[in-house]
Amino acid sequence: MTKPHILLLGEIDHAKGEWNALSDIGELIEPKARSRQEFIEECKSGRFDNVVAAYRTFTSGLKFIAHNGAGYDQIDVHACFNTSMMALRAGHWKGSPAPPLGHDPQGKVLGILGMGGIGRNLQKKAAAFGMVSQYHNRTKLSDELSGGAKYVSFDELLATSDVISLNLPLNKNTRHIISTEEFKKMKKGVVIINTARGAVMNEDALVKALESGQVWSAGLDVFEEEPKVHQGLINNPHVMLVPHMGTWTIETQTKMEIWCIDNVRSAIEQGKLMSPVGEQKDM
Repeated sequence: MTKPHILLLGEIDHAKGEWNALSDIGELIEPKARSRQEFIEECKSGRFDNVVAAYRTFTSGLKFIAHNGAGYDQIDVHACFNTSMMALRAGHWKGSPAPPLGHDPQGKVLGILGMGGIGRNLQKKAAAFGMVSQYHNRTKLSDELSGGAKYVSFDELLATSDVISLNLPLNKNTRHIISTEEFKKMKKGVVIINTARGAVMNEDALVKALESGQVWSAGLDVFEEEPKVHQGLINNPHVMLVPHMGTWTIETQTKMEIWCIDNVRSAIEQGKLMSPVGEQKDM
């Protein structure tokens, strides 16, 4: 029996052994192309026609996509249905005059918007600093999953949180879910953290909220038009910017690669994925 073909798009940096082990159940294929146009021609040539799973438009026979990362807004999920299938500050220390004082996290209310795996992990870390967590999610979680965090409405989360962390996926319903009207509902002096996707928050509205003092400070790992960063954010000393590197450790990258590879194995051996996207959980 011919083994199914498994296509690698990109490179395996850490989990090379796990990737090579997939050769037990499939034929591993890597594109020869070194440019976008060459890859398109390679696709047209039929070299990938027998591919049934891809690690990382694709061929008509493709059934599964294993994407490395929690956010999957780069993938056209609806198209999948149809086929059945760096911005940093200069880094200079400004010790004189002394920088403004910050706040202790202990006793502060952390509002988590999006209580998926990342939101729940954040809640555990915040508890270690003595923060009180509350969350808003599409669905209320069990007490065990929520870790004791209080479930509140969207408006209550905005109005009562000292720190708001955005941990929800980007889709048509969440684009600019935080904008001018939402900032008005927040506590004056709130701290905003966005490690989800830049476009879940209106950056123009954020800059204005920072300038007015409605938002005291912001920590951003993602931006609306990456790699471009809003000049108003770069110029504001109350904003911490990092270049979309929330998962940038060897251990985390290795775990992500292994999870994708295990998803490919599950797809081929069992015909299903371990972690389908929300829109396709009932397929």
